[in-house]
Amino acid sequence: MPKKIIDPTRIAIFQKKEIRKTIYKNEWYFSVIDVIAALTESVNPRDYWFKMKIRVNSEDGAELSTICRQLKMKSADGKLYLTDCSNTEGIFRIIQSIPSPKAEPFKRWLAKVGYERIQEIEDPELAQKRARAIYKAKGYPDGWIEKRMRSIAIREDLTEQWDIHGVKLQKEYAILTAEISQAAFGVTPSQHKKIKGLERQNLRDHMSDLELLFSMLGEASTTEITKTEHPSGFIENKRVSRRGGKIAGGAREKLEKEIGKSIVTPKNFLPKLPKKLKSEN
Repeated sequence: MPKKIIDPTRIAIFQKKEIRKTIYKNEWYFSVIDVIAALTESVNPRDYWFKMKIRVNSEDGAELSTICRQLKMKSADGKLYLTDCSNTEGIFRIIQSIPSPKAEPFKRWLAKVGYERIQEIEDPELAQKRARAIYKAKGYPDGWIEKRMRSIAIREDLTEQWDIHGVKLQKEYAILTAEISQAAFGVTPSQHKKIKGLERQNLRDHMSDLELLFSMLGEASTTEITKTEHPSGFIENKRVSRRGGKIAGGAREKLEKEIGKSIVTPKNFLPKLPKKLKSEN
């Protein structure tokens, strides 16, 4: 079996514009062409970048190419090509030479994306520590928080596998998630939220212990099947997602038969605030 090529490309969004990025030597490197496309009205950002390097060199003798590296990123045709990329510091230097009203908000966005990710790469536990602190402040008990953190890790592993195996669109991610949920719980995420009386809130932040556990089982099962069978594209991953969800669904049905009640509950696991506090918010 030929060795599967892992796509290192990730996508960040700035004002509805996609900017490709990848990890190189423990920090984010961003596609220069994508940055130019996000900041300018150029119909040909590649040509803009070529002329910009010549202009900057003639004006102050700077070689912008020296602050870039050519790294492989996925192009529109789905193939990996070497692309001019630069880290946060380099991109700051490049956008100094791009006259654009978007430059300042982009700098703030870039600093936030780059700095937070660098921190988390240097200390992988930092992201989890931040999330734990937020849940603790909301009143969740420690036991639930640990399950929620584990569910986040399982979800990240699954979405990484989907990305590797050809699932790219957010709409496709949502459909595959719904397939797992339907097979695991007998309801889609939107139906599950209605049962709990939720609107825009994150469903998993309002799940009970057992709901979280069966959600994790469905996604972890899907991940393992995906790693074993290597489905390609949305349709094949949809079939695998349904099978992974059914594993959790079978276990859920057996437990419900034993305890005589449904695992899917309208109860909200977040402890209720006192009425006085509710009225003040």
